[in-house]
Parts: sequence; C-alpha cells; structure tokens
Amino acid sequence: MKFSAKILLSLIAFTFLANSAISQNNIIDEIVWVVGDEAILKSEVEEYRKEIQMQNQRIDGDPYCFIPEQLAINKLFLDQAKLDSIEINESNVNRMLEYQLNEYISAVGSSERLEEYFGKSIRNIREDLRTQFREQQLIQGVQQKHFQNVSLTPSEIRKFYNAIPQDSLPFIPTTMELQVITVEPEIPLAETDAVKNRLREFTEQINSGERSFSTLALLYSEDPGSAQKGGEMDFQTRAQLVPEFASVAFSLNDPTRISNIVETEYGFHIIQLVERRGDMGKFRHILLKPKVPQVQLDTAIVRLDSIRNGIVNKKLTFDEAATFLSADKDTRNNRGIMVNNHPNSQNAGTPRFLLSELNQDIARVAGEMKVGELSAPFVMLNDKGKQVAAMVKITNRNEGHTANISNDYQIIKQMAENARRQELIDDWLQKKIETIYVRIDSNWKGCDFKYKGWVK
Repeated sequence: MKFSAKILLSLIAFTFLANSAISQNNIIDEIVWVVGDEAILKSEVEEYRKEIQMQNQRIDGDPYCFIPEQLAINKLFLDQAKLDSIEINESNVNRMLEYQLNEYISAVGSSERLEEYFGKSIRNIREDLRTQFREQQLIQGVQQKHFQNVSLTPSEIRKFYNAIPQDSLPFIPTTMELQVITVEPEIPLAETDAVKNRLREFTEQINSGERSFSTLALLYSEDPGSAQKGGEMDFQTRAQLVPEFASVAFSLNDPTRISNIVETEYGFHIIQLVERRGDMGKFRHILLKPKVPQVQLDTAIVRLDSIRNGIVNKKLTFDEAATFLSADKDTRNNRGIMVNNHPNSQNAGTPRFLLSELNQDIARVAGEMKVGELSAPFVMLNDKGKQVAAMVKITNRNEGHTANISNDYQIIKQMAENARRQELIDDWLQKKIETIYVRIDSNWKGCDFKYKGWVK
C-alpha cells in the first residue's frame, strides 16, 4: 500500500515527536486511525469524549469504538464537501460557537474551570469550536445536497407504517390549540419614575467607580438569563435584539460608557458594550421592571371579566374580542390564536402545543379544559416577564395516544422519509469506506463497528 505525501509527512512528524517524548518517558499523542489522507489522533478522541460528557449525551457501547468511527465518518463527508465545493456561512459559525462557549462556561461555572477541564486556553477552545462548527456546516451541506430530497408515495409510507412493530411506534402526547386575550394593567407614572431614578443611580455608581456594572447586574437586574453572568449577554446580531435595545446597543463604541435609559417591551435598561465582532456584539445590561400594584391587576381582571361576559352573552365573538380588545400584539392579528415558537419542538410554527410547551400560568388553567371552553380571567406572567390579565379558549385538543397513520400521517411520513434518508446515507458511506484507504492501530481494531470494511 502506497502512502500519499501528506500521510508520509504526518507519520514522519509523529514518529519524531513520539520518539522525543518516549525519551522523556512522556508520550505526547498517537495516531489511532488514518482515513484517506487524514489522521485521527488519540487526543481528538479524548476531546470528543469530553464534549459529549459536557453536553450530557449518551453513547451506546464503548466510546473508544463509537467516537473514532464517528470521526472517520466525518472525514468522509468533509472529503466529499471539498469535491462539492460546499460553502460556509461564517456569521452562523461565529454565532453558534459563542453560544456553545457560553453554555460550556455556564455548565462548569467559570472560564478558568473550562480551561482546566479541556486542558487548554479559552482562545484555543474557541478556535477548536470554530473548526468544529465549520465542519458541521460542511457535513450538513453534503447531506442536504445528496440526501435531502427524499419523496415517498402514500403506499410506501403505509408500507413503512405496517412494518413497524406496534410497541415501537412513538407515543404522541396530548396537544392542544388555544386562543388568548390579555389586558395589560395600567402602571402608575410614579412606578415608572422610580425605576428610571434607580437606573440613574446605578449609572452614577458605575461612572464614579463605586460599584461595577457586573456587580449591580448580579444584585439587581431582573433579566434571569443574564443577571447571574453580571448582566453579560451572548454575542448577538442586531436582528436578534428588540429594535429599541439594538438601536442603542449598536451605537455604543466605548466600553467604559453607559447608555442612556432604554425602554423596551421588557422594561427599562441601561447597556454597556463588552465587545464588537463584525456584525455581532456582546453587551451587558441591567433590566428593571415597574411593579404592578394589586389594585391595577384587579382592575384588569374586572375589565377582562366584562369582555368574557360579552362573549358568553353573544354580544361579540372571541375572535372579535381577540382582534380588537386584546393587548397581546403577537396574537391579536391572528384572532388570538397562539403559535408554538419553541425552536426544538416538532410542533414549532403550528398552533399545537404540548402542555409542557405552554406558558406555565396558561398550562395550569388549560390542563383540564375541554374544547370550546372559555377560562375565567387569571393573572399570568407573559413571555416578556410582565404581569397581565389573561383568558384562554381551547379550540382543539388531541389526547395522548400511540401514533397511527389516520391521525398522525405527517409524523409517520416524516419517520418514513428519515428512515429512507438514513438508508441512502448508509449505502453512500459503505461505498466510500470500500474505496478509501483506512489504517487502524491494532489496539483499536477490536470493535463491533456500525459499518463494515473499516478493518482492511
């Protein structure tokens, strides 16, 4: 078997390093697999294992069998990406790596602990994540180009369904569709002024050096997502922020300056620039929300109860009340119909919700309601963190059941297409394995690999 020049250079360099290390009784690394022109190092396997542990993912079987095979599969896709000239969206890569890095830091508690866990600097961790996400985009690009367009006929979908053992069919949890009407309580001007004055005091304390922005955010900010991190947010583009916040935040260019007070639908903020990186920015902020007096909440409940009586007495419909009287701008242009915005939900973008995907206050009220039933007014904390009076109506309810082709055709269709797509990927990988050079260290061969032909 002839080695390419790239492999020979890698092996020569590795031999030199290994011999130097052995002479000092300290083995630096070792090549465990070679796939085509690419070497897989033991350190890569260990790095992958740590990332899987960090993300609380499970591996079926021996990780020292699964991980190197997965890395080898990735290299086959990356080789194809070169042939296909797959392009990468670098701003997406930057956004994903910053999000993942922040998730890692939150999981272990600090940047220093993360460096200790991976045995490298934050700078190197960031660059490794950048490489990882770039490779993920390339792999996804290959899969989309070659395997995305899977189309099955209804008879093929039914055949797939009939072949699935009944105990292997997924259980479909109860879902429901709802309409909502809200009334926002009036906040007294004195409450708003008190919040603004407090933010001005914070600004003076920061500018005088009496206290740091991070300390004040940790103690007083009412944004649960950033307060524990000293008010620091993840890297964001302008489009990811509400317009009022983005306009002020992206006008900042001096990290030592504090913005003027900004009002958004979440409350009142002061903002500090941390870092700008291209079209993305990292900011700190302190959020304070005016308190709603109980008397104002009671007034909002009375107002909503009056609307409810009008609906019950058929003076107006729920659709009309939601359109013309509701304060919820996200639903009033859609007759009050709520839309599932959970990005990881299979119901995302539809009016269907699992009970666990609903606002907690709504879920407590809607859990036992029947189709067509109208709730009594109640107080809820909306997704902007504001207390409002609310009333919901159940328009559809699908009780939990084992998936069947009559009621869950789209789910069965997706399962069938995913299965067919995986078959095509498996066939493609098997052919690639048969035609590419693979060498596995003798200590790493004793595995029951998913794909045949790795051991030549």
